Amino acid sequence: MPLDPAPEPAVQNATSGARGVASVKNGDPLYVQVARTLKDEIVSGVYPVGSLIPTEDILCGRFSVSRYTVREALRRLRDDGLVSSRQGAGTRVEPSRSRDSYIHEVMSINDLMDFAAGTRLEIDTIRMTRIEGKRALRTGLHTREEWLEVRGYRHAETAGSGICRTEYYINRAFASVGRLLQRHTGPIFPLIEDMFGQNIVEVRQEITATLVTPDLAEGLGILEGSAALEVRRCYITTEGLIAQVTINTHPASRFRHSMTMRRVKN
Repeated sequence: MPLDPAPEPAVQNATSGARGVASVKNGDPLYVQVARTLKDEIVSGVYPVGSLIPTEDILCGRFSVSRYTVREALRRLRDDGLVSSRQGAGTRVEPSRSRDSYIHEVMSINDLMDFAAGTRLEIDTIRMTRIEGKRALRTGLHTREEWLEVRGYRHAETAGSGICRTEYYINRAFASVGRLLQRHTGPIFPLIEDMFGQNIVEVRQEITATLVTPDLAEGLGILEGSAALEVRRCYITTEGLIAQVTINTHPASRFRHSMTMRRVKN
């Protein structure tokens, strides 16, 4: 669990009519205290569904904490499904949803980072593999090329059941990133950007229907032959190089994809 980089003064209670942190526990990190207070206020209706949480600047002033602390607190609320954040649009309170379903909302590459940051990947396979036959068709990659293959199940931080089966195919030029993956949480492509000075500027996504195989049924605790959705994403660098291809297979009954489109004025 991330900690603040430097000590800060204890979070103060309300003054001059502002809301303050309630039930402060000295043993908890500041971002946990802030998240707990905001969660209590959301549950109690201070911030109703559809309303905006105050801006980072306002929260920093209210709680007398750093911007880092506020961002970690908001990340914790996103992980709990209480809020969603959009760049330039603020942080909005979301309706509660069933723990048995997973809603994936995508508007930008940053949203893909938020998705993976709220989950953990349990890896069962890391190896170099040659792209041939059915694997070439599934990935869209050229045959006879070697890629780093990473397979596992992605889980929600707060639940034991798997969200999806995940397959990564990482460009051989970046294969050394595999040394870090067993200890890594969150998305992989930011590691490639940091380690190799790359910049992912485009993600191409395809969603297709498929059926649950016996192995997938056992791994996700669902019925063999039931419907599933296969989400393939291809991550492109500024030079037009494919850095990685990711294939996530979701049980159809647990997955809903949400995307917002806006009209562009010419």
